[in-house]
Amino acid sequence: MTEVDYSMSTDSVPRPADANLMPPLPPQPKSLRETGLERPLVVELIAKLMFVGGKTHLSALTTRLRLSINILREVLDFMVMEQMAEVAWRGESDIDVQYQLTGSGKQRASAFLERCAYIGAAPVTLEAYRAMVARQSWLAQEQRVGSDDLAAVLGGAHAGPGMLDVVGAALHSGRSLLLYGPPGSGKSTLALQLGQLLHGLVAVPYAIVVGHDIIQLYDPAQHLPPAPQHVSHARQALERRSTDIRWVLCQRPVIHVGAELDAGTLELRLDASGGCYQAPPHVRANNGMLIIDDLGRQRLGAQELLTRLMQPLARGSDQLGLPGGVQISVPFDNALVLATNVPPGELFDPALLRRIGYKVQVGPLAENAYRALFRQQCRLAGMTIDELALNHLLQLHGAQGRPLLASYPQELLARIGDFAGFAGSEARLTVGALEQAWSSLFASCDMPAASLCERIA
Repeated sequence: MTEVDYSMSTDSVPRPADANLMPPLPPQPKSLRETGLERPLVVELIAKLMFVGGKTHLSALTTRLRLSINILREVLDFMVMEQMAEVAWRGESDIDVQYQLTGSGKQRASAFLERCAYIGAAPVTLEAYRAMVARQSWLAQEQRVGSDDLAAVLGGAHAGPGMLDVVGAALHSGRSLLLYGPPGSGKSTLALQLGQLLHGLVAVPYAIVVGHDIIQLYDPAQHLPPAPQHVSHARQALERRSTDIRWVLCQRPVIHVGAELDAGTLELRLDASGGCYQAPPHVRANNGMLIIDDLGRQRLGAQELLTRLMQPLARGSDQLGLPGGVQISVPFDNALVLATNVPPGELFDPALLRRIGYKVQVGPLAENAYRALFRQQCRLAGMTIDELALNHLLQLHGAQGRPLLASYPQELLARIGDFAGFAGSEARLTVGALEQAWSSLFASCDMPAASLCERIA
């Protein structure tokens, strides 16, 4: 199990100010019955943890399993009575105690591990997960995305008010959004920026249980800790003894998948080494945003992929399969954003295209927007803007007929930094440095003529 670090993270992108920041966290269960878990499951988790770790302090069990001392003692008393475990050491207080497995307990723990290798946080029930997703739905945010939020995040770099209106309407409605345009026009960046508009924090369980199967849902790489301005609130909330620590407070997730996505990616995946199933990306994106990039490049056809997602999006739930033909219903509560370099009419038939809620063409920038974006990227790169160099850049675009695409400023400035770093000098924006970066970015990849190669040889 991965512990959550509530220190300030440079990967955490500050979201807009929140009117209602904290979700209503579940209360701490006071008994095993209130966890919703069957006793054999908790016995199994405790036994496997002690089998691997040997003598184990009660506080260590609490930290690893995310269950209260009272619940653990309730189950440990049963294990002692069943001669599976025994007290190995006792201190002066009731909670200063270590437990170990008996010979019989070790045999049973070994059998548990052969059946399921999962050792980690106690799961929550599927019913509890469904209820929490509904309670903190991204569509139920008390503070909805407004025009000021959208303008602040996009900074006017991508398009004028017309595009902002369409994007804002898509986010307000909860319907899908398709961004299409040429490579380099900034669709992926725009999609990720839209994720910054989701307000508030959400509670995500480490895992959920369905029958005897455990599905791991929390992923520290995708469920980011609260942004710096929210860290103290989150820490206070989770340190309160009255909350269920099987849940993690996170930013609303923004899950980004690309050409690697296939039909199997959208199903539960058995993690044999971890002893559990891994939740698919659209489940991990619940209460947040799912971005499918490079649409049309997946091994799964775009028509089939969108058909697979549209019905769950419309009804708010998806059906996933477990062994034995068992089907479970999981929530589907996320903003769906699609991005493609291919004309939509070449990817989808007219009927399916009509089912996409909103469509936005992301093309070349206007000159003033391109200048503004270049200046912004200069500030981010720590370079002083040189207006003569910027004017020269616009002349290069015009002379070679290259459109003003949003990806170029960052790429050109990065190359200026690369050349300067290699030369051991400070990266500076000059006409010469810009021309060097431009030449390397748009270098011709044509091969020499065969006759010339023969003469050289």
